[in-house]
Amino acid sequence: MTHLPSFVDVHADVRNALETNAPVVALESTIITHGMPFPDNVEMARAVEEEIRARGAIPATIAVLDGVLKIGLGTDELEALAKVKDALKISRADIGYAISQGKSAGTTVAATMIVAQMAGIRVFATGGIGGVHKGAETSFDISADLTELGRTDVIVVAAGAKAILDVPKTLEVLETQGVSVVGYRTDTLPAFWTSGSDLDIPLRLDSAAEISEFQKVRDALRLGGGMLVANPIPAGDEIPAEIINGYIATAQAEMAAQGISGKAVTPFLLQRIFELSEGRSLRSNIALVKNNARLAADIAVALHS
Repeated sequence: MTHLPSFVDVHADVRNALETNAPVVALESTIITHGMPFPDNVEMARAVEEEIRARGAIPATIAVLDGVLKIGLGTDELEALAKVKDALKISRADIGYAISQGKSAGTTVAATMIVAQMAGIRVFATGGIGGVHKGAETSFDISADLTELGRTDVIVVAAGAKAILDVPKTLEVLETQGVSVVGYRTDTLPAFWTSGSDLDIPLRLDSAAEISEFQKVRDALRLGGGMLVANPIPAGDEIPAEIINGYIATAQAEMAAQGISGKAVTPFLLQRIFELSEGRSLRSNIALVKNNARLAADIAVALHS
């Protein structure tokens, strides 16, 4: 494992795995700090970590606690993070600020990718990536996740882009950034709460072993940049498009009326969709995160075989 700054704390299990070249899967933490209420957030986080361990890999949840950058959280630390009030939501622009000012923060996809690469972790599981927000042609609201995918060499397993986004424009930006977008056993781009969409997936692979071999060739070519593995939500857990799209439209209209913008957009929309769906969106969200964790662990194991 490479030398890390003094403000970085690597959990013993993660450190041992990295030093012995064992499979590790990174996990983001904004889903804990901003995506779900307590205690749902901590229960979900523990369950996701167990899914990864059960597949033969070590989970490394990444977060900032009181100015310390954590790569892997202990049981007490995970609960402490889940209870933090007004935690920051950090990306490339402000991860250094959170550390220097002694703050506690959840890491977005972009920030988690940065830390994972720094530590030598090749695979990262999340729910859905950020992307191009609707109306971006005037607001220019485009997630830093997309540029990070274009520059940071980590495999990101997600259930596509969050359905609250302009998904066609998100796919176009990913193409512009040179990101390899791989559909896992699907020919269409998953739409987070829905397993499919009307958008064709650029590439398709049907096993963790195939994804691993693809990455090994990319490494040999020294291409750099990330790979997005789009993993559909299990059919039994999805919300039909005609239902979820109605919730999204209502939530977005309310957001516009209230003038909500910037980093507050995604948490607001997810909370309103949770309320409108009477909790169904949260149950689906937890199911897809677990599903992504299982595939990410399989890929990490394959990369080390």
